Amino acid sequence: MTSTASARQTALVTGATAGIGNAFASELARRGYALVLTARDTARLEQTADSLRAKHRVRVDVLGADLTTTEGVQRVADAVTDHGVDLLVNNAGASLGRRFGQSDIAEESRQLDLLVRAPMHLTDAALAVMLPRGSGQIINVSSVAGFTPRGTYSAHKAWLINFSQWLNFTYAEAGVVTMALCPGFVRTEFHQRMGVDTTEIPRWMWLRADNLVVAALADLDKGKAISIPSVRYQVLANLARHVPPRVVARFAKLGRKVRQ
Repeated sequence: MTSTASARQTALVTGATAGIGNAFASELARRGYALVLTARDTARLEQTADSLRAKHRVRVDVLGADLTTTEGVQRVADAVTDHGVDLLVNNAGASLGRRFGQSDIAEESRQLDLLVRAPMHLTDAALAVMLPRGSGQIINVSSVAGFTPRGTYSAHKAWLINFSQWLNFTYAEAGVVTMALCPGFVRTEFHQRMGVDTTEIPRWMWLRADNLVVAALADLDKGKAISIPSVRYQVLANLARHVPPRVVARFAKLGRKVRQ
């Protein structure tokens, strides 16, 4: 599948109203994809869809769904099947401002559902569509945090990296490419929603969502199993694999200061 798509190709993007998901929706609409956009906020989804329809003249369907629930995941899985998606972007995500042991275990469970269970089920639905026809692409939005010891969030993202690599090794020859996208700090609403203070994070560590999406799609078309946007984060991810874990853990504390 090339970077320039016809309107007959369909992409489904979860968490599409803001941040990386919104950047994917915008770039894919620019490339001519028909879109299925999902998020919890249906009103905001409709606003996003109206904007993309007007600007790019593509079909955009919206689906309000909470991916922390079994019902929400099933609704989106059904949409993957019904639309016969060519590209699935598992982007919906969130994190907690407090560390495990201090956070609410029910919130931890919901985060596990959102970051692990939902993409697993949606990937299963996508494979059921893509493998029989011998084509398809899946992007699982992970994080460079997945290469670091950083609590449950990084553990979930490490699972997604490992899962995506295995999927690509197993099914790429059958025509289905799966890639884990591992960005670092991105200028989005993510940290505001967590309620953490980001003032101590150096300016050079921040990425733009639109730039990383373009780089990710280029890596996807090359069949890469892992995409790490920007040379600086590629270096940091490589160091994280070889530097003693205790050192990496200290560095990974950046951006975890809870606002008072």
